[in-house]
Amino acid sequence: MTESWVIEGDGRSPVPPEAAAQALRARVDAGHGETWLTHENGRSLGLVTNGERAMVMLLTDEDDPCEHAVDPGAGGVGDGYVLANGRHDRYPNGDTVPLVEAYRLMQHVLRTGDWPLDAPRAVDR
Repeated sequence: MTESWVIEGDGRSPVPPEAAAQALRARVDAGHGETWLTHENGRSLGLVTNGERAMVMLLTDEDDPCEHAVDPGAGGVGDGYVLANGRHDRYPNGDTVPLVEAYRLMQHVLRTGDWPLDAPRAVDR
């Protein structure tokens, strides 16, 4: 089943899952550290990156604390995560994934509506 997701702020054209990684890379390359995709059913899929790692979040609605991808073996803390509002964040590396993995995870969610079975994640609900 293919889901229909739209990048917030980029019009109302759905992002085809097979084009998701390319669209996200283009936004990161253009300096957008934060990208949100929304589904008509109220779900949101977010990416915040420092160019090397990314926080990937899936929310059921705007009030959902979310679930996010994790990298249990990663140590340390990463900085340089610039949000759309200009705030600079730092995240433990274990709460982020390499950017290439983030693209894979997001593409899978866009295609199926859920995380890949092999993707560790934390549920913050």
